[in-house]
Amino acid sequence: MLEASARLLRLLSLLQSRADWTGPELAERLRVSVRTVRYDIGKLRDLGYPVHAAPGAAGGYRLGAGAALPPLLLDDEEAVAVAVSLRTAAGGTVAGIEETSVRALAKLEQVLPSRLRRRVAALHGYTTRLGPGGPAVAAETLATIAAACRDHRRLRFGYRRHDGGESARDVEPYRLVHTGRRWYLIGWDVSRGDWRTFRVDRVELRTPEGPRFTPRETPPADLVPRGVDAALAHHRARVTVHAPAEEITGRVPASVLVEPLGDESCVVLASGDTPYRLALNILMLEADFEVDGPPELLDALNTLAGRCTAGISSRRA
Repeated sequence: MLEASARLLRLLSLLQSRADWTGPELAERLRVSVRTVRYDIGKLRDLGYPVHAAPGAAGGYRLGAGAALPPLLLDDEEAVAVAVSLRTAAGGTVAGIEETSVRALAKLEQVLPSRLRRRVAALHGYTTRLGPGGPAVAAETLATIAAACRDHRRLRFGYRRHDGGESARDVEPYRLVHTGRRWYLIGWDVSRGDWRTFRVDRVELRTPEGPRFTPRETPPADLVPRGVDAALAHHRARVTVHAPAEEITGRVPASVLVEPLGDESCVVLASGDTPYRLALNILMLEADFEVDGPPELLDALNTLAGRCTAGISSRRA
């Protein structure tokens, strides 16, 4: 009896780990006959798990969605990952799921073995969040966009630019990207004939959803970091840095373009969402530099230089 129960749990775990299984594949994994697999599938159905059988000589199986949520079977690593994700979601940038995340986490931690509870507590006890989160996005909006990416359906939405202007967009969605502060949609803008990055908190989805589309070739590998960097940065500057390009490249994110300028200097295309943030990003290159604009950047650098000088002078006094 114990062996049969353990086999049933193993079968459930396999069905939850992948969308489709053939009867022989399950039989091989469980080291039983195909007939035993069919019997165990029947037991799972009796317990309320909607296991669908696909036609064919091989006999395929898929775990579907039912009217009620049956128990999930998680291994240790999966349980820890879910618990950490729920804690993060409770204070994250997805609107409307904070309280729900706390309730789900309480249920999960109640059944976690003590060794796993200690691992989850250690992860959160020794993890510090830097800076505030970004604007919240409705969970329903994220789910709709993710489904459109999966089903290859166009999205039609109103989009509010950083300057306050609005425009209607027709986009073939590719991926959602989360930077820790904001959510972004990467997609092919049909009217502009090019890849674009959109902040999801500025998106207002419209119904009905658009028609299906044939997925395009995967965009350039650096499109996402470049697109997110462009969306974040309202201020840019071309900076001559007196340090080798390979040295500076190791100090900046992959989205920042560094161009060699001889062996001992380079040009950095720096950016920031405010003039002061742009100035700080340049100072954090930890090297001598030259820059001749834009004017708001020069003002920010002069202001910061004055504050630093005043701070040092008052300390000496």
